Amino acid sequence: MNYTLRRLVLLIPVLIGVSILVFALVRVLPGDPIRTIVPETATPADIAAARVRYGLDKPLVTQYWIYMKGVLQGDFGHSFQTTRPVSQEMREKIPATLELTTGALLIALILAIGLGLWAALRRGKLPDHLSRVLALIGTSLPEFWLGILLIFLLYYVWGIAPPPSGRIAQGIILHHVTGFDVIDALLTWNGKAFWSVLSHLALPVATLVVVITGPLTRSVRAAALDVLDSNAYACAAAHGIPARRLWRSYLARPSLSGLPTLAALIYGTLLGGTIMIEYVFSWQGFGQWALRGLVYRDYPVIQAFVLVVATFYVLIFLVADVLHALLDPRVRL
Repeated sequence: MNYTLRRLVLLIPVLIGVSILVFALVRVLPGDPIRTIVPETATPADIAAARVRYGLDKPLVTQYWIYMKGVLQGDFGHSFQTTRPVSQEMREKIPATLELTTGALLIALILAIGLGLWAALRRGKLPDHLSRVLALIGTSLPEFWLGILLIFLLYYVWGIAPPPSGRIAQGIILHHVTGFDVIDALLTWNGKAFWSVLSHLALPVATLVVVITGPLTRSVRAAALDVLDSNAYACAAAHGIPARRLWRSYLARPSLSGLPTLAALIYGTLLGGTIMIEYVFSWQGFGQWALRGLVYRDYPVIQAFVLVVATFYVLIFLVADVLHALLDPRVRL
C-alpha cells in the first residue's frame, strides 16, 4: 500500500509539468487558430472579438490558470472548430481507441508469453529460430503499410473481410451504453451488431498485434533464458520438482516479472500513436480527433489530447509497477 501511495504522489508533479509544457508549446505553433474560425471577410474588429470570446486576449498565466481550474472540474473547454465541449467529444472518441488498442495488446501478450516461453525451452532449435524470425519481421514492418496490405489482400482480393469503413457496418443500429461497441452489443443483446463490430475490429487489431508481438516475445524469451541458466532453476530441477510446477513457479513467474513495464510502454505508445492505423481503417478514434485538432490549431483539443494521454501513460505505468512488485517483491524494498 505504501509503495502504491508513493507512486501516486509522484504522479502529481509529472502531470503539472506536462500541462504547463503542452499549454506553452501549442501557442508557439505556426498559424493563428482564430483565422481558421472567422470568415475570410472578417474585419480586425471581428478577429479581436473572437479572441476575447475564446479568452485568447488574456495573459498566458491567466489563460493557464483558467484552463486548469476547468480541467480539475472536468471541463476542458470548447473546441474552436465545432464549439462543442471537448470533454464530450473525448467521451465519444476515446472508447474507439481503447477498444482497438486494448484488444490488440491482450492478444499480443497471450501470443508473446506462449511464443517466448516455447522458444526459450527449445533454445537453438527450429521453434526458437522461427519465433525470432517472426518477431524480427513483425517489429520491422511499418504498421500503416501492413494495414494497407491486409486490406488489399483480405478485402479487395479475397473478399473475406469487411470494407475499412469504421467500427460497424452501415445500416446496423447499435444503442450506445458505454461507448465501447463490443460491450454495448453484448449489453443490448444485439448479435448482428456484435459480429459486425468484431469483423471490423479484426484487421486493425491484427495489424497492431503483428507489430507489437515482436518486442514482447523477445523480452519474454530473453528473461526465460536467464532463468533457465540460473542456479535457482537448476537447483529446483535437481530436487525433482514436477515439470508443471517447475515451469509455473520457477520459470513463468520470474520470466514475466519485467513484462508489465514493457507492456505499459507499448500500451501508452498505442494510445497516442494509432493515428495512422485509424486513418487507414477510417477508425474515428482519439488519434484522428487529435490530428484534426492539430491541423486546425484547435488549442483545447490538442491540450486535452496530450494531457489525457499523459495521464493514461502515468496511470498505466503505475499499474505496471504494482504488478512488477507483485511478481518480484524485491522492487518494493
